[in-house]
Amino acid sequence: MLSEMKINEFIELLASKEPAPGGGSAAALSGAIGTALISMVANLTIGKKKFIEYEPLMMEILNEAKTLRQNMLLLIEEDTKAFNGVSAVFDMPKITEQQKAKRKSAMQEALKNATLVPIEMMEKAVSALKLLKKSQGCTNPSAESDLGVAALTLKAALFSAWLNVKINLNSISDEDFIDKYGKKSKELLDKGNILAEHVYNRVLKNMNIK
Repeated sequence: MLSEMKINEFIELLASKEPAPGGGSAAALSGAIGTALISMVANLTIGKKKFIEYEPLMMEILNEAKTLRQNMLLLIEEDTKAFNGVSAVFDMPKITEQQKAKRKSAMQEALKNATLVPIEMMEKAVSALKLLKKSQGCTNPSAESDLGVAALTLKAALFSAWLNVKINLNSISDEDFIDKYGKKSKELLDKGNILAEHVYNRVLKNMNIK
């Protein structure tokens, strides 16, 4: 699995001429890193007498962040599988009219699947950003900058996944599908962006950065 590769091996594969893993898997990795930072900040808060009142909340956040992180790691693989599914259609025969129709139908289904994976990434990124906002004001201030990095990494995952949604929708002919997931992705993008900006701006304020 891609998520089980060593960091340098994954980066080298990402940098190669192989079309997958690509931007979608990179987006999921960014999301996994962002959720990992949420966990790190929670772990740096738990067990400190000064923040004992927030310990139940931190434990809750730690559990939720772990689930989201695991989801993002799975999506690294799922995005590459979805891309490979689209690529496989190009190998289908297209000599007869029947073959052409079958190939066209298969391509549309593959593109739809390749759209749903980044949609899920966006959903997980928004959930992680909500968790991040929930944690602010209750964590160890020595890790304040890490909250900011988490917000930025999750925002990168969110926007990157949205680009993957858009490029797939551009090649889909089902107008209902385009309308449904075009609207849903934009709603997720706007919601997540507001959350990321809120968290990041509060980090700047707490760190006295103007």
